[in-house]
Amino acid sequence: MGVQRPDAHERSAVVPARAAALLMVVCSAQFMVVLDISVVNVALPSMRISLGFTDTGLGWVVNAYALVFAGLLLVGGRLADLYGRKRVLLAGLLLFTLASLVGGLASTPGCLIGARAAQGIGAAVLAPATLTILTTSFAEGPRRTKALAIWTAIGLAGGTAGNLLGGILTEFLSWRATLLINVPIGVVALVLAARTLAPDSMNGPTTRLDAPGALLATSGLAAVAYGFGEAATLGWSAMATLAAITIGSVLLVVFVVVEVRWAPTPLIPLSLLRIRSVAVGNVAMLLTGACLNPMWFFLTLSMQNILGYTPLQTGLAFLPHTLITIAVGVQATPRLMRLVDGRVLITTGALLAAAGFVWQAQLSADSSYVSGILGPAVVFSVGAGLLNTPITAAVTAGVPTADAGAASGLMNTTKQVGAALGLAALITATATSTVSSAEDYGRAFWLIAAAMVAVAAIAPTLPAHRDRT
Repeated sequence: MGVQRPDAHERSAVVPARAAALLMVVCSAQFMVVLDISVVNVALPSMRISLGFTDTGLGWVVNAYALVFAGLLLVGGRLADLYGRKRVLLAGLLLFTLASLVGGLASTPGCLIGARAAQGIGAAVLAPATLTILTTSFAEGPRRTKALAIWTAIGLAGGTAGNLLGGILTEFLSWRATLLINVPIGVVALVLAARTLAPDSMNGPTTRLDAPGALLATSGLAAVAYGFGEAATLGWSAMATLAAITIGSVLLVVFVVVEVRWAPTPLIPLSLLRIRSVAVGNVAMLLTGACLNPMWFFLTLSMQNILGYTPLQTGLAFLPHTLITIAVGVQATPRLMRLVDGRVLITTGALLAAAGFVWQAQLSADSSYVSGILGPAVVFSVGAGLLNTPITAAVTAGVPTADAGAASGLMNTTKQVGAALGLAALITATATSTVSSAEDYGRAFWLIAAAMVAVAAIAPTLPAHRDRT
């Protein structure tokens, strides 16, 4: 198969009607990917009773998806460059939908875990493919920024909706519904994608996926992600933690050597890392992922363990966070990016988010919902809404069309690794006893605030960027 090289006209010739359908396709796929990271969490007890899981086996319902997803993102991103964006997106949608169906109908623990791993493969193909389609269908400027803002907001909505939707589906239907809900969404997305996306134009020299690099990257990233997960539960000094991180790090070092010296078509072309917006933007993305993703974990525990909220109350309490971030990210940020340098928005958003997390760190058992949850949420959600889209735009700016998938895979990998590393580090830094207190959770929010200040410090080193009409 050849490398896909659409010309400049193809990149900017998306008419409004097709653009709306294209956005619906990629956002539906992205929603499913993010939703399935958390939607099964509330359903785990029901799965254990229904299928007879052991405590150890039950954890693999989550880990099978997360580890495969994190490990294959680089490969998934490069597939779109080599074999065509439409072809790869359709394959990912089909696999994810079928795996969801098999998981929802599973009758044994092994079948469910296998289906979750297959979902992870589909997700690793879909996540970078959706972003690649956006960045190659919309030329840099206001239309791409708006599309990226909607894509980012839908991903956020999927993550927030996971626990709430999982609780509702499990309560009123069955744990199986947490997986089967993907089937109608996937079928609709498949039909729309087949009818909406432009056919793949395959030109250029014949090339193949870098198989040795793919194996090394997948194994290394999965091992590192597993090690971070073990660090969060067993500690950094545990043998399983040290072994996994060491093995994963060695594999990734070998991967870099193979990519530099022998790979004819590397998963991550070195030319990408020479683009300042890509290199610096991914550092900012790593820190942002290490902050905003673990934030949901500590907020959930704070609401339930400190304020005594039920799971359903906790899910409902998260709605303002999501609505504010989406409103700012979709409505205000794209307009501001026409008037203000993206670096200013990232800096302002990161400092606002830091201030909100400092406020969140003051939560105590005597706090009301307004002073303890809603007030901080308004501040750091506005900040998150301001910074998410400019960072995504920076990471994908100036990337050649032939390497758009690799850039998308790199960004998604950076974000997932940052989330896993951030959660493990924060749990280790705040666990002072077997029963966490308000002070422990407060310490986590102080550290998150410090990391957001670091994002604000990095932002000025990005290239200047403002959308032009």
